[in-house]
Amino acid sequence: MIAQGIHLSLLLGRSVPVPAPPLLAESLKSAEVTCSDDARTGFQLTFEVGRSGPADLLDYPALLNPLLQPFTRIILVVSLNALPAVLLDGIVTDQALTPGERPGSSTLTVTGSDITVMMGLEERSVEHPAQDETIIATMIILSYAQYGLVPLVIPPLSFDPPIPIERIPAQQATDLDFLNAMAARFGYVFYIVAGPAPGMNTAYWGPPIRVGIPQRALTVNMGPESNVNSINFQYNALAPTIVEGQVQDRRSNAVIPVETFLSTRLPLSTGPAILVNQPNVRRQQFREGGVSVIQAFARAQGITDASVDQVVTASGELDALRYGAVLTPRGLVGLRGVGYSYDGLYYVKSVTHSLARHDYKQRFTLTREGVGSTLPAVIP
Repeated sequence: MIAQGIHLSLLLGRSVPVPAPPLLAESLKSAEVTCSDDARTGFQLTFEVGRSGPADLLDYPALLNPLLQPFTRIILVVSLNALPAVLLDGIVTDQALTPGERPGSSTLTVTGSDITVMMGLEERSVEHPAQDETIIATMIILSYAQYGLVPLVIPPLSFDPPIPIERIPAQQATDLDFLNAMAARFGYVFYIVAGPAPGMNTAYWGPPIRVGIPQRALTVNMGPESNVNSINFQYNALAPTIVEGQVQDRRSNAVIPVETFLSTRLPLSTGPAILVNQPNVRRQQFREGGVSVIQAFARAQGITDASVDQVVTASGELDALRYGAVLTPRGLVGLRGVGYSYDGLYYVKSVTHSLARHDYKQRFTLTREGVGSTLPAVIP
């Protein structure tokens, strides 16, 4: 138990994680898990270790424990007010031992990443004949079914299946790098979400999720209703990018103009910077060749869509006990109490969970494309 109403469960194992032995679970000093929509979920667990008695003359028992060795699978489940949530399903990749001079001051820190670390170990040279990006992403994810991966692949707005007599998509990279490269063409993201049950994972390949029911609101400067310890905002007027240029269609050889005007993301603000800052918006030339008109427009739009995601950035920290829930990234959350310009809905880009005895903090990063709330009031 971390604090009243908060419990942390630790499961470890080479193939099938099982609950940690009591002595190992009690030696867990702190845990930190960082979840983001554009990077691996990383974790760091710190254990109190020591040596006592003749049996420990050779080495620290924790260093010899097979459950803390590299490539061990670790699952963390936090229960807040009796509601469990899987924070992490990952693989240990590093160890760090810090001996202490006083008894009980030595620590062993294990660090790792989510299941994507297993997708980035081997570079492959593979052809994917007659398969578009949607099919390729699905097949790659299914090849890691032993880690409980379930694919959730969203097809791009443009559909341009490769005809084998014209082109054959080829992979000259790791599965992880190839998935990320394909996602970047459309302004998409690829990440793995642990859960909903321990041992299960959802592999998402698609646009940032800006629809659905918002999470419990973040509240600032509202007395006893406040649950945010600190928050700050940044407005980057140079982020929005319009793409313009031309492309020579691979099939007809005709030269076609390519230009984007707006983002296709669902708007979260009433004053998107790409509109408000006209005509002072960055313009980027489209210089990619060897693609069809459909591919050209899709990739140009992907650049514009990705650029508006970083206009307004809110960073802060909340107290999990006062918030009463686990804030999860890759979805929506409401923010209230900071005024019309920065109140409203945001996309949760990343969350860092810091757990220690009697303490649970959540540091977050929120983004959207401009200022001004689209809601008359944010639901608590």
